[in-house]
Amino acid sequence: MSNGPLHMLSRPRWIVGHVLVLGLSILFVFLGMWQLQRLEERRTENLVDEQRLSAAPEPVEQLISAAGDDLDSLELRRGEATGAYIPEEQVLLRSQVREGRAGYEVITPLLLDSSEAVLVNRGWVPLEVGDGDPASYAPEDGGVTVVAPLVPSQEPTSTSREEPAGVLDVVSRVDVERIGEQVEAELLPLYLEIQGEDRARMPVPAPPPNTADEGPHLNYAIQWFAFAVIGTVGYGLLIRRAIARDADDP
Repeated sequence: MSNGPLHMLSRPRWIVGHVLVLGLSILFVFLGMWQLQRLEERRTENLVDEQRLSAAPEPVEQLISAAGDDLDSLELRRGEATGAYIPEEQVLLRSQVREGRAGYEVITPLLLDSSEAVLVNRGWVPLEVGDGDPASYAPEDGGVTVVAPLVPSQEPTSTSREEPAGVLDVVSRVDVERIGEQVEAELLPLYLEIQGEDRARMPVPAPPPNTADEGPHLNYAIQWFAFAVIGTVGYGLLIRRAIARDADDP
């Protein structure tokens, strides 16, 4: 004869079930809260990016000098650079895909009035244009003023491929220090990336960052909370059914 529902729920297999469901529910809630935290971090990053992109441009030399060692604070801050391009020292960034088409991004040093230089990512060109010859993407002659966001140098990682020795026409990343080895003028530690929506221009400017994109974090949070609710409610229904079945036993 049954000793009652409480006795049934105190059986070892049910105790294990209680602990397992409770542990999973806590884990799912924790993961949901973590995703909400990541969402707030993403929103803060977007707000910072918006403020940097909307700030009035300043000369790149002044921005970098004022930042000191905190160069990361200048990412996406709009800088202004006046000088003349050095087409003979231009390089191409390989393996750049836009809308399903392979191509290059064109990286050209800009010689400033201060005799320093800054790299400028002038945009993307499809693979078939110019057959990968940097001279095919030569910039305009004479003095120019570039106003564009600053971007950190792409430093090599433990898994990245080492660039070969010698003068490079094509590079795998915009590593300012490595490219600086073949540029006569001293390069500033960050580079400028021309951005815009003009798809008819060649090279094609990089698309502006989407500061309204909050990523998948809210959806992930909802999923984790749903898992916690479904697991708890489902287990409760299972217990209710087991109790009812046990009560019907003679």
